Amino acid sequence: MFLGVTLRSIQNWRKHGLCDRRKGSPRHVEHRLRAEEEQEFYQTANSARFRDMTPAQIVATLAAEGTYIASASTLYRILRKRKALEHRQNSKKPRATRPAQTYFVTAPDQVYSWDITWLKTDVRGIFLYAYTIIDLFDRSIVGWSIEETESDEHATRLFRRLVRDRNVLPRIVHADNGHPMRGVTLAVFLDSLMISRSYSRPRCSNDNAHIESYHKTMKYTVGYPKMFTSIDHARSWYADFVHWYNTEHLHSGLGYVTPQQRRSGEADQIYATRNKTIVDARERNPLRWRRNRTFSYKSKPVSFEYRPLVQAA
Repeated sequence: MFLGVTLRSIQNWRKHGLCDRRKGSPRHVEHRLRAEEEQEFYQTANSARFRDMTPAQIVATLAAEGTYIASASTLYRILRKRKALEHRQNSKKPRATRPAQTYFVTAPDQVYSWDITWLKTDVRGIFLYAYTIIDLFDRSIVGWSIEETESDEHATRLFRRLVRDRNVLPRIVHADNGHPMRGVTLAVFLDSLMISRSYSRPRCSNDNAHIESYHKTMKYTVGYPKMFTSIDHARSWYADFVHWYNTEHLHSGLGYVTPQQRRSGEADQIYATRNKTIVDARERNPLRWRRNRTFSYKSKPVSFEYRPLVQAA
């Protein structure tokens, strides 16, 4: 070990020779294309005949003519090495999402989530659209509207009214990938207020689970109309439901308190009272708690997977 070389390394050198087998070290690969073959493949791909085809199409076309130079993945490597893979201007530029960042919601008006759901009318094939904004901290409905169409302009007016009437600026607004959610009008408005935008992954409704859960609660509640006869009917019913949801509905995700009680801070006292009641009951009849565990009510921390949108390089 005087030279800093282990016995195992010396044994390997004696057995296999002194070739460098480390990852990334220069080595001779017998099946690698020669420089002239690589140049021929590159020129073929850039010829007038093949310049509008993908590497897979080029390889398939040549193979049908009895010519094979290398695989499509090899051609991609050649093009990438020569910086010949560029975005085509007449096609939509790809988008990518950053890895999700876990964001913990610790107070009201930090993170809003919103979505649009369809409401059936008495005319087959015609729907009304309910725009709803929910605060993830206490699940309260902080803004809503019923419209006859889906549009980012309707959403912008709703957010503008919310910011003005409540005098708040959330840090993050989360939505799914619908057209109104990604509309330019809404994006410009939120960006002008320095509000970060977050979007769900494509075809992954779990990324917007809180608002989806609210929609299920709404549509499965007793008294939900099978259909709405007019937009005034829908707005009147929705206003009553939102009031009930915010002030009377015992939310399971909040430890069975109402969103209003969570927002006002009353929930902590309610939890304490419930827990004391259970402890007293256990002391009176300990045999009912055979596993020596007592259920306790408490507020659960709200975590949010923040997925800001970025343009692909």
